Amino acid sequence: MSGHNKWSSIKHKKGAADAKRGKIFTKLIKEITIAAKAGGGDPDGNPRLKTAIQSAKGANMPQDNIVRAVKKGTGELEGVSYEEVTYEGYGPGGVAVMVDCTTDNKNRTVAEIRRIFSKSGGNMGESGCVNWMFDRKGQIIIQKEAITEEQIMDVALEAGAEDVVDMDAVWEIRTEVADLYAVSTALTEAGFNIEESKLSRIPQNFVKVEGKTAEQVLRLVESLDDSDDVQDAYANYDIDFTKIIEE
Repeated sequence: MSGHNKWSSIKHKKGAADAKRGKIFTKLIKEITIAAKAGGGDPDGNPRLKTAIQSAKGANMPQDNIVRAVKKGTGELEGVSYEEVTYEGYGPGGVAVMVDCTTDNKNRTVAEIRRIFSKSGGNMGESGCVNWMFDRKGQIIIQKEAITEEQIMDVALEAGAEDVVDMDAVWEIRTEVADLYAVSTALTEAGFNIEESKLSRIPQNFVKVEGKTAEQVLRLVESLDDSDDVQDAYANYDIDFTKIIEE
């Protein structure tokens, strides 16, 4: 019986991992498609597309998937027409939240995002209500493994990065928007395995939340992240995760 339970647990974890991998691929395909539609299918002349392809390769996406996504963006293959839209609001405890979406139906998406905010104790706001609290930056994620801060900084700062941040399990390299691809390329050529390279929204300051409020905030962000139309969700919360685990 115990062996059966163990196998069930393994299958459940594998299923969850596969589902997460599928969501990551879906978001990357949308980004590649939109980038190709906006700037053409040649990565050398389209920095956004080149960065998206780099992220897809970092996530081990098959080359065929990447090629199809590019061709759908350029119109060589028939596909869904996506548009980008951003929603803003407040989560529990006054936490500022920004949600970048890619959708083929804005009415469906806005209704879904509003429902998630409301269900999690937050409120969707007007355009611009929290945007000023975030800076648009390039963000590169590299697993720490045996990599020292000095090794990362030597390459990243030389290539034009603004900062290298210790995020416990990973190194986060931040850049100006225009420098994202150049820094990513320099890190790759130096032998670092990039897990993610993208444009991101970095909070200028943080709101400390605890207890039930912290749990509500995390539920809100997780629910947004699980939505098929959401590319990225950002929030300026400061949570002590050790307290949540203890509780």
